[in-house]
Amino acid sequence: MTVLQRYVTKQIVGAVLFVLVAFMSLFAFFDMMQELPEVGRNGYALQHAFMYVLLGLPDDVYLTLPIAALIGTIYALAQLAAKSEFTIMRASGLSTRSATWMLTKIGLGFVAMTFVFGEFFGPMASEFAEKLKLQAQGSALSQEFRSGLWTKDVIREKGLQGDPIGSRFLNVKEVTPDGTLKGLKIYEFDQEMHLNALVTARQAEYQGRNVWRLSEVAETRFFTGAPDISAAVQSTTAPTRDLISEITPDILTVLFADPDRMSALDLAAYTRHLEENNQSTARYKIAFWKKLTYPFAVLVMMALALPFAYLHFRAGGVSLKIFIGIMIGVSFQLLNSLFSHLGLLNTWPALATAVLPSMAFLLVAMGALWWVERH
Repeated sequence: MTVLQRYVTKQIVGAVLFVLVAFMSLFAFFDMMQELPEVGRNGYALQHAFMYVLLGLPDDVYLTLPIAALIGTIYALAQLAAKSEFTIMRASGLSTRSATWMLTKIGLGFVAMTFVFGEFFGPMASEFAEKLKLQAQGSALSQEFRSGLWTKDVIREKGLQGDPIGSRFLNVKEVTPDGTLKGLKIYEFDQEMHLNALVTARQAEYQGRNVWRLSEVAETRFFTGAPDISAAVQSTTAPTRDLISEITPDILTVLFADPDRMSALDLAAYTRHLEENNQSTARYKIAFWKKLTYPFAVLVMMALALPFAYLHFRAGGVSLKIFIGIMIGVSFQLLNSLFSHLGLLNTWPALATAVLPSMAFLLVAMGALWWVERH
């Protein structure tokens, strides 16, 4: 790494981290104000609210890093331009291509940081925060649904393997934060969607390896073509029973989670589960591709910041350039969110929906660089 590369890297990294800390402090303040009305209700204390806000910060870091990279880079480059340091760099042979490559090498570190927060720290912290809040309030995940939670599963010949032989619909009254299901009803159908069995259980606890342990089980089976009604319907009870299902606590948690706060790995697994059950996957596919492509928005934002270094100080103060950077960052987030909804409504390809906002801003950055270099 050259002396120039180290110097510019130090200036930009310091500015980006400063902006990021400022954003996190602001977000934490507003989140805390939002949580305060719930403090004191059902055992939800001030320390729980503080931990809930603190655990939400990794996801905020993931969402804010591209904007922080834009504003921090604009500030650092504007300072270099104000002190004529960037002019000296250009006079010493720093071309636009070399400056772009210099920013790209700095940006790759922020891309990796964004990916780590979006794939690991953010989803894990958000999930833990929601469980902490529910446990403190003594509530369950599905209490807000009047008919309970519904999900679908495939019945196979050999548990998780073999050809499908039917479908299974599960209705759960409550899902506790530790993943226990309460008030469980299971409807099993054959390939022709004839009801084969109705199973009820007081609760179900996950044992691992796709096995659920049902408690206080009552099962009613229906047989078509039976000679009389007594043979057509048979009822049994059991204190416990194991159920092999593709449904896991992680999949159930996804039903309550915001797809944008999930990891790409969880999104891929849940999308595959929905496809196997012939359910809509558009929303989760868009979220999956956004999760993979969003970190590279850092490079686009830093490319948008580079033209500001070519503007002379008299053309606009540092504060004006930072304000323009904030507006660009807000516009990017709004456009990114808008395209997600438009792609879902118009059934656009998920990959195109995820990358179009970044590509549009990249074209703007290339056009701005061409303009400042010509003028």
